[in-house]
Amino acid sequence: MVEQSDRAPLLDWEEVPPAELAPTVPSPETEDSVQSGLSSYPNEAVSGESAHSPHKHSGPGEDASATDEEGDYQIVAVFVVTFDTRSGNMIEWCLPQDVNLEGVEFKSMASGSHRISSDFIYFRKGCYFGLACFANMPVESELERGARMKSVGILSPSYTLLYRYMHFLENQVQHQLQCPGQYSPLEAFYEDKKAVLPSGGNGLVTACPTSALGPIVNRCMHPEMKITHPAGCMSQFIRFFGEQIMVLWKFALLRKRILIFSPPPVGVVCYRVYCCCCLANVSIPGMGVSVPEFRPFFYINVADIAALETELSYVACTTEKIFEEKKELYDVYIDNQNVKTHRESLQPLLRLNSADREKYRKLCEQRQLLLYSQEVDGDCTSNEEDLFILFFMEQNNRIFQTLSEVAGSADPTLTAEHVRAMGLDPQGDRGFLVDLLEIYGIDVMLFIDNPCCP
Repeated sequence: MVEQSDRAPLLDWEEVPPAELAPTVPSPETEDSVQSGLSSYPNEAVSGESAHSPHKHSGPGEDASATDEEGDYQIVAVFVVTFDTRSGNMIEWCLPQDVNLEGVEFKSMASGSHRISSDFIYFRKGCYFGLACFANMPVESELERGARMKSVGILSPSYTLLYRYMHFLENQVQHQLQCPGQYSPLEAFYEDKKAVLPSGGNGLVTACPTSALGPIVNRCMHPEMKITHPAGCMSQFIRFFGEQIMVLWKFALLRKRILIFSPPPVGVVCYRVYCCCCLANVSIPGMGVSVPEFRPFFYINVADIAALETELSYVACTTEKIFEEKKELYDVYIDNQNVKTHRESLQPLLRLNSADREKYRKLCEQRQLLLYSQEVDGDCTSNEEDLFILFFMEQNNRIFQTLSEVAGSADPTLTAEHVRAMGLDPQGDRGFLVDLLEIYGIDVMLFIDNPCCP
């Protein structure tokens, strides 16, 4: 079923997922084989409203004001990138014609993409977010060396609703491969969706407002939390990393610079970037306003090195192995399921303790209970996405609520009992707590327990 715009009734840009279809989740073994076809996953309705309906909240690290009155995210540019055997990646066509797309030709066609047939890529370009669909088609042409490769993409001030145009972009990149130079559908799309940006505005991407992370997170914020990925993405992410998810959670709360390496396809890795950002959500008003924003950069390449040099906190992914040598650009490096850090002060955080394993056990237990209730009782009011997002948010809230209460008490001393109440290990998480107190500027004294005594 296709929903058509009121302004252009003949333009089929946005797909409304059939409500009767249940979400399908690939097995962990097949996760990495998922490519541009991910747009075929149905997006679930939440609390009686369609996942396609307008929302007011933004995702991590983006501007909440980027929607128009219909709830569509504004498109500031549409473009076609091609691979030329003599010139390499190049912008073939774009609207508007005067838009600055420098570097987009490399962001929208990841290094190593010639080895795969299709992919999709999320990326950042200055203050904008982009989504591009890539395809590689064999051709009988000596000039093109037997392969024609193109990407069709869009830019927007926000990334959370870019997925709505995934299917359109997939179709258009196939159209460009088969009928090069025919841009009329893209021209019509841009005229229908182009943004009217405020004059004189700097277009800076701001942090997600704390009010968006309120007590009704699972019914209010959740649509924005899942719209950049297919149903089951968060559960795949946690199953992929297993207990290591607790290590990533700590690095996320400490606002470290996290870089994920993976060969193409890069689409599913962009989802991991997003999921990492979700681990650090806190809904306590005012908490975290003084710490660096945890920004999703999505796909990056060597052209982004200068920009990354000034970033204090981010999550990104790359297909370029050279980044591993650029240790000054990141704090944490993830190669497949191997999480590592070159910073000696952070290396103790790589070791799981008993509290970490207990939290992971509870997470898995809650997931099994949810699956059981869905199968036996037919309970469709909750899903895995809600469960995982709320699990970490509640864990974070418990930590910061306890720290705030201790800091405001007559005796601002954090005891071992406080630490256990937060779900942490008094000994194993001591270094993590010291860093947390320093980064968030919380003035409490950490009680020194004697590790030799029970």
